[in-house]
Amino acid sequence: MTAKYRTVIMLFSLVFLMTLLVAFSVPLYNLFCRVTGYGGTTSFSESNSLITLDKDITLQFNADVNESINWSFEAPKDVSFKIGENKLVEYQATNLSNVTTSGTATFNVLPEKVGPYFIKTQCFCFEKQTLEPNQTVQMPVVFYVDPAITEDPSMADIDTITLSYTFFKYIE
Repeated sequence: MTAKYRTVIMLFSLVFLMTLLVAFSVPLYNLFCRVTGYGGTTSFSESNSLITLDKDITLQFNADVNESINWSFEAPKDVSFKIGENKLVEYQATNLSNVTTSGTATFNVLPEKVGPYFIKTQCFCFEKQTLEPNQTVQMPVVFYVDPAITEDPSMADIDTITLSYTFFKYIE
């Protein structure tokens, strides 16, 4: 095989690998964030917490809408609850337009270091949400704060957590 053909094969291989990297970058980044808690990414569990501690924590909520979608999005009122307590809150979304539109929400938790201890068991995030014109829906989130947070010395200063969602237009 000549050097010319090797160069062509290497260039095509490089383009192919770069295309694969672009195609799988979002799922790989999402996996990385879920495993490490990077960027305030929370954990997810199929089951509820079985242990509740006699230690309170406050959760503040935030709701934003990107300019790409004509929706209003309201956060629930802040709550105080016990670490390990299973909690249900509901955000509210309204389609303000005269056409059916779809959106998807991203989220984060602040301070970021709390991410691995904030466990969601039900969430509307990253799922396509379709609303009819002027329709309002409740969007539940079920979560708990892992009791292991009390055993981590770097979490000793945490008494308030902020859960923030932002809705974007869903693009297929």
